Amino acid sequence: MKAVERIVLELPGVKKIYHGKVRDVYHMEDGSLIMVASDRISAFDVILPRPIPHKGQVLNQIATRFLDLTSDIVPNWKQSVPDPQVTIGIACVPYRVEMVIRGYLTGHAWREYSTGKRRLCGVALPEGLKEHDRLPAPIITPATKAEEGHDEDISREEIIAKNIIPEAEYVQLEKYTRALFQRGTEIAAGRGLILVDTKYEFGMKDGKIYLIDEIHTPDSSRYFYAEGYAERQAKGDAQKQLSKEFVRQWLIANGFQGKEGQKVPTMDDAYVNSVSERYIELYEHITGEKFLPAENEDPKGRMERNIMAFLKS
Repeated sequence: MKAVERIVLELPGVKKIYHGKVRDVYHMEDGSLIMVASDRISAFDVILPRPIPHKGQVLNQIATRFLDLTSDIVPNWKQSVPDPQVTIGIACVPYRVEMVIRGYLTGHAWREYSTGKRRLCGVALPEGLKEHDRLPAPIITPATKAEEGHDEDISREEIIAKNIIPEAEYVQLEKYTRALFQRGTEIAAGRGLILVDTKYEFGMKDGKIYLIDEIHTPDSSRYFYAEGYAERQAKGDAQKQLSKEFVRQWLIANGFQGKEGQKVPTMDDAYVNSVSERYIELYEHITGEKFLPAENEDPKGRMERNIMAFLKS
């Protein structure tokens, strides 16, 4: 299986190219964005040494589905998906904050709670909770978007006081975040899943707020299997998850958490292929459809042909 690690597309009208951790973004002269979902994989804010075949296609196609299923709640940046790994859309000015929303005490929230903290991003948490317990109501725990290094927790009060986002706009972002999470929760329930937590990114164009980037993918969200959730909680067993968490757990078990001096463990062919199979499993469970891999003998040529056909049309 081939993987798309980093390719530079030759396209007319490119103003600049931004290479992110896992996406390559082409800023076009006409004001649009062409976003390529590569097969690179990151964890603990580090790009891992080997790409994962089909991962980019999985994330791009899940994000496409959920952008379409939530476009009645908030307008989004997507205009077209000319290729399984490419989305073309509106270039917005991103807000410098990610809107993280949590329905359960899991991941970062649990790690903070387990050290004795009872406030997260200014939000009070009740005593007596266990890992993976459902919260009394979903909480929004924003994070600043770091150009490099780790994102950092920030409270609603700090965002408004520092005028990182004007108050009226921030209040609207919270409303959109809660409505999107509710929709995602309902869709997940129909697939036998629990949407545990997720993040949304927003931007502005011509005075209008847009939902940008990917949503409800296994890289930006965490899912539990609904069947057996209550029994596992009662026994204190680990929850069955659908997310990128299995990669993080493998790294932790092999002595890597992105800290200084730590070395990324070797990813052999067997492990890379197992991660690829897991992403395909995630896709099929979340969407209820069979995954159909894109032709990848010449991914660069395929993407260029598909993008050019769209641009000409």
